[in-house]
Amino acid sequence: MKQYLIDGLRLEDYQILKAYLDEHLKSSPLGGIYWLEVDRKLLTPIQKEHKGCQPHVFALMLEETYLSCEFLVRIEKNIRCNCMDYATNEQRNWLIEKADAILEKLGVCI
Repeated sequence: MKQYLIDGLRLEDYQILKAYLDEHLKSSPLGGIYWLEVDRKLLTPIQKEHKGCQPHVFALMLEETYLSCEFLVRIEKNIRCNCMDYATNEQRNWLIEKADAILEKLGVCI
């Protein structure tokens, strides 16, 4: 899986980040996984077309020592659809900037 991995989190960083993600993102029934909705302006033509599959999301997995942000654009409703795909360069850059901004906002220094 292609991903943006932020490792070296301290326990204090993990707790701050978990509280933030719990408050601001939808969580998966699987513990430690959060859904970050892709900005609609960044959706590909097929993703825009598949209104029944929206919202399109990135999976963020938080563990005590790392935050993993997958570069796969997923859908919450189905396991598989042809609108799921690896992020475009624009979507990937947006995800990285979003993750970095959250860390900066929370004062988590890596």
